[in-house]
Amino acid sequence: MAASPAWPLRPIFSRFSEPGTLKRKPPQPAQYNWIRECFEEPPEQLLLDLPLPPEIDPAYDDQVSLLVTESGTQLFVSGFGLSLGKQSERVAIRHKRKVVAQIPFLRLQEIVIGSRGVNVTSDVIEALCERGIRLAFLGGTGRPYALLTSPLLTATVETRKAQIHAIDSPVGANMARWIVAGKTRNQAKLLQYFARTRPDEQGEKFKAAALAIKQITKKILLVEGPDCRTVRPTLQGLEGAAGRLYWAAIFNLVPGVDARTFSRHNPPTDVINSTVNSALNYGYGILTSHVWGAVMNAGLEPFAGLIHTDRSGKPSLVLDLVEEFRQPIVDRPLFGWMAKGGSPKLLGGLLDTETKEAVAMRVIGRLSALEPHRGKDHQVRSIIQMQARLAASAFRQLKEYKPFSFQW
Repeated sequence: MAASPAWPLRPIFSRFSEPGTLKRKPPQPAQYNWIRECFEEPPEQLLLDLPLPPEIDPAYDDQVSLLVTESGTQLFVSGFGLSLGKQSERVAIRHKRKVVAQIPFLRLQEIVIGSRGVNVTSDVIEALCERGIRLAFLGGTGRPYALLTSPLLTATVETRKAQIHAIDSPVGANMARWIVAGKTRNQAKLLQYFARTRPDEQGEKFKAAALAIKQITKKILLVEGPDCRTVRPTLQGLEGAAGRLYWAAIFNLVPGVDARTFSRHNPPTDVINSTVNSALNYGYGILTSHVWGAVMNAGLEPFAGLIHTDRSGKPSLVLDLVEEFRQPIVDRPLFGWMAKGGSPKLLGGLLDTETKEAVAMRVIGRLSALEPHRGKDHQVRSIIQMQARLAASAFRQLKEYKPFSFQW
């Protein structure tokens, strides 16, 4: 059984109502034109007393969450009206100009901004980049829309050249096979994990599904081809077959969800299933931002993947490497929480703040948990970075890529 988190999560500032209105500042008398190198009158602006648009109304996000591991490695910030600035060698979080929390830079690895209405000063951005600390921004659904890192961390030309070349060679085909096998192997392991505490009919269904997925994993490992494009359709077909078995089994853990009709790719319209999907997507968003940072730190090209097809704006390699971590980092804590009565909720079509906090706390907790890997116990966040660097070595044909397999 995996070890418990090395440091428990703690909310250092949470949940209070914040009434208020948006105050618009009058235009400045002049603005500097960096091209002409002179001050110019700004274009005429109309000051209108308009109501707040619903998407940024504080009523939709009237709670503030600051979640941090005891080690301080990752900070999750969510709430309208918060601001992050630099104060000596610390990140200072303010609300209404009052400092409500401070965290030393030397303890941070990543900051995740999880809502609208959070201000970040240029001073703190510069300090984070100097120290190699990532700054990730999540949209309302949990999908990362920005990741700030120093450009010097990704100046590895040879690795990227090898990555592009590998996609059209047996090296990439071999890596693609292992990535899909890693995902299905962890799906089977998670079903076995939940079956241990359910010695009833449901537990037997989990065991049967896990056994069937293991058989599919064996077939995945036999797929061969000259490049990714050749093996991709077969691998995706086997991955889809395993996924149908996995979701049909694991959604029995959630009260009120009809596992027979649930689909991750074409979610049904009923409220319970949509809410569960939203909670999972939010957790996957936090995971994706962390994997994206690890890919950048390893000097890889995030938009050139193996399993996920190339498309403008789609971080295909990031999505590839996310696959083997979905089950141990997101599915395990969230389904365990919901099985014990946890109830995610939607507000205005998005997760409410309390649910976001509950999801973030559990996902960040798993990132801080210890797992055995390569003969030692490591934090899962460190394992993600190790896997990204292993992928870089595999592209350069220095090592063979093997996925992370969590201990159940």
